[in-house]
Amino acid sequence: MVRVGCHVSIAGSIDRAVERAGERGCDTFQIFSRNPRGWRAKDLDPGVVSAFRAAVEASGIGPVVDHMPYLPNLASPDDRIYEKSVAALTEELGRCASLGIPYLVTHLGHHRGSGIDTGQGRVIAAIDQAFVDAGEENDVMLLLENTAGEKNSVGSAIPDLAAIREGVDARERIGICFDTCHAFAAGYDLRTVEAVDAVFGELEDRIGLDPLRVIHLNDSKGDLGSGLDRHEHIGLGSIGEEGFRHILRHPAVRGLPLICETPVDEQRDDGGNIAKVRELAGA
Repeated sequence: MVRVGCHVSIAGSIDRAVERAGERGCDTFQIFSRNPRGWRAKDLDPGVVSAFRAAVEASGIGPVVDHMPYLPNLASPDDRIYEKSVAALTEELGRCASLGIPYLVTHLGHHRGSGIDTGQGRVIAAIDQAFVDAGEENDVMLLLENTAGEKNSVGSAIPDLAAIREGVDARERIGICFDTCHAFAAGYDLRTVEAVDAVFGELEDRIGLDPLRVIHLNDSKGDLGSGLDRHEHIGLGSIGEEGFRHILRHPAVRGLPLICETPVDEQRDDGGNIAKVRELAGA
């Protein structure tokens, strides 16, 4: 039995996301806890926090995953952007703790030409500072998401994720969110049994499988190694149905929360992609 869900909207009130997840047939789901396209966020209303926690408990859906907003860049060489990014990460860790959300997914950003080593160092320092600023009582696990191999990106390769995790002081609080579209775009083939075994074998060798906590399950509009971060419906992109059969039946993946961040269009909606995942998993 797989645990599969999707990203759902918090429009109107965060607690309404739980009902939307249920309507889509989710076993697990992901949200933005705030507007993902701005720097400023309204403080969480205590009543809304209580309603969200109660709705999650009553639904039996979980775990809930939160995703960092788009603007922060933890690898930025620009001190003003960097400081705002650290503050945003600190705030989001606090929001997750208030809402009872165990996992916060973050992109690692772009080094803007300063170099991969410098970018990684900035990310490590940012996470260390955010953990300190969020307080010792905050136990939210931060999940590093692999990127799609875009120019100047930090974290597209498994060794890069390993280096950042190893560099963080509280590395036991650092997990991995593995995005299938991003991995494929960055050059990790996922279309055959052998290829899938090789990718998760490298993850196990470099990082271990225990830190692997969430899978972003997305097909890819781009070709292998294209560097194109464009998600496609499950089985309708370049990875294809056969690739997802192999992914979904791999023991490293089978027991993990699977979050689809796939399009909603005339071909298929969220419920359709969730159903396709269950079909391909043999559920």
